[in-house]
Amino acid sequence: MRLLEQRILRDGKVRAGGILKVDGFLNHQMDVELFAQLAKQWHAAFANDDVNKILTIEASGIGLACIAAQEFGCPVLFAKKTKTKNIDGSVYKTQVASYTHGTTYEVIVAKEYLLPTDRVLLIDDFLANGAALEGLCDLVHQAGAALVGAGIAVEKCFQPGGERLRSKGLRIESLARIKSMTEDSLTFMD
Repeated sequence: MRLLEQRILRDGKVRAGGILKVDGFLNHQMDVELFAQLAKQWHAAFANDDVNKILTIEASGIGLACIAAQEFGCPVLFAKKTKTKNIDGSVYKTQVASYTHGTTYEVIVAKEYLLPTDRVLLIDDFLANGAALEGLCDLVHQAGAALVGAGIAVEKCFQPGGERLRSKGLRIESLARIKSMTEDSLTFMD
């Protein structure tokens, strides 16, 4: 999506270690008008898949998922990194290694909100190594729900996650696909 690519080039910053800093508009301060445009793209891509639930992981994917859910007319469910007192009953859980935070989280979703009858679209801000997306896929499979695909804002195509998950049959619609990046340059896939 050219609009997102232009915004990354204008306002994003590449940091050492392969970090793309887009927190001024994507995952800290959120540009909801931009999010609405991203959501329209995902809706167009998955309009015929009868999506009735959007699943993301806290925290950076929640804003994107909420705006996308407005397009699809369905609820958002997010995988929590900690079990709180207000989660009653049983949960699905899986391990997710965070590249950015350098740690592994056990993420959970209450079983009452992820059902075998659900048709789930995953939404997240980044796809790099694919650990978060794999964890979300695992939660959907544990529930016996149908996984229709994933909508990703920014994919780092030079890291292995996207290729590995696509080879397993996951349909991924990434709106900005980065071919390479250094602190001095950033190029997108054609």
